[in-house]
Amino acid sequence: MPRLAVCGNNYAKGLYVFLYLAPMNSFASLVQQFETYFLSQKTFPQQPETLYDPCNYLLKLGGKRVRPVLCLMGNELFGDIIEDAWHAASGIELFHNFTLIHDDIMDKAPLRRGHTTVHEKYGLTAGILCGDVMAIYAYRQMSHVKNALEDVLEIFNKTAIEVCEGQQWDMDFETRADVSIDEYIHMITLKTSVLLAAALKIGAVLGGATDGNTEKIYEFGKNLGIAFQLQDDYLDSFGTDKTGKQNGGDIKSNKKTYLLLKALENATNEQRNAINTLLETDSENKVTEMLELFKTTGADAACRELVNLYSNRAFDCLDQIAVLSKRKQPLHDLASYLLQRDK
Repeated sequence: MPRLAVCGNNYAKGLYVFLYLAPMNSFASLVQQFETYFLSQKTFPQQPETLYDPCNYLLKLGGKRVRPVLCLMGNELFGDIIEDAWHAASGIELFHNFTLIHDDIMDKAPLRRGHTTVHEKYGLTAGILCGDVMAIYAYRQMSHVKNALEDVLEIFNKTAIEVCEGQQWDMDFETRADVSIDEYIHMITLKTSVLLAAALKIGAVLGGATDGNTEKIYEFGKNLGIAFQLQDDYLDSFGTDKTGKQNGGDIKSNKKTYLLLKALENATNEQRNAINTLLETDSENKVTEMLELFKTTGADAACRELVNLYSNRAFDCLDQIAVLSKRKQPLHDLASYLLQRDK
C-alpha cells in the first residue's frame, strides 16, 4: 500500500512524495531486530581478551535498547530503514554503554542490570580502558554512515559533549547545597534526554526529513526524556510494587532530585529544618518522614504536574511532524508506554 512520506535535506527538500513502504514496525519488533543485528556484528576482536572480554560482557547483559531503536524509528518515520541507520544505531548503543561503564565507576556502583558492574568484575583499570575503547568503536560505527555523514557527526559530537557535561553537573550537585530547580532540569536534559533526542534526529536526517521535521522530532525526544526522568524521580519515592522499583533509594542516598529541591523551595522554616535534619541522618524512618514532607510541601503534586507538562510538550511536537498520523503511531505508543499514559 502506498504511504505518504516527507523527503528533505539532502534529497528532495520540502517535497511530498508517495513511497511504497513496508508496514511500520513496532518498538518491540525493532528491539528484536536490533538485538539480532547488534550481537551478530561481533564488534570487538578476540585479543587482547583482558580489554575486550569486559566489553562483550556488558553488551551481552542486554538492556532496553531504547536509544538505538529510536534511531531506527526516526528513520522509518520518513522512509524504509536504510543500512546507514543500523550503523548509526549501533554507534549510539556503544556510546550509551560506554557512559554506563564510566558512570558506574564514578558512582562506585556494584550492580548494573542485576549483574556485577564491569569495574567490579574486571577491575578499575579494565573498566576505564574498556569504556575508552567502546567510545572509539562507537565512532567507528558512525564512520560507516555513507549519507549525510557530516550532519550525523555534528549531531553526535554535540550530544556526546553534552552528555559528559550533564554527568559533571550531576557530580557537582552532590557537594552543592544551592542547586536550583532550573539547574536540575538542565542537568537531566544533558545527562539523559539529549541522547534520546539525538537518536531520533539522526534517524530522521538519514531518512531525508526536512529541517523543520528534524527539529520537531528532536524536541519530541528531548521533552520525552525530561518527562521520563522526572517520572523516574517520582516513582523512586512513590512507586508501587507494579513499577518494580524499590521505594526511597534516592532519599536514602540524599540524591538531589526534583522532589527534594521542590520540597526545599516550598517548605516553611520548620519543614526546611526537618528536611535538613533527615538529610544528615540514616534513621529507619528517614524515607517515611521524607515522603510525608514531600506531600505536605506539595512537591509530589508539583512533580506530577511537571511530568504532564513535558509529556504534553513531547506529544505536541510529535503531532506537528508533517507526516501521516499512522506513521507516527509507533512513536506515540512507545512514548505512552514509557510515560505510563493511557492515551
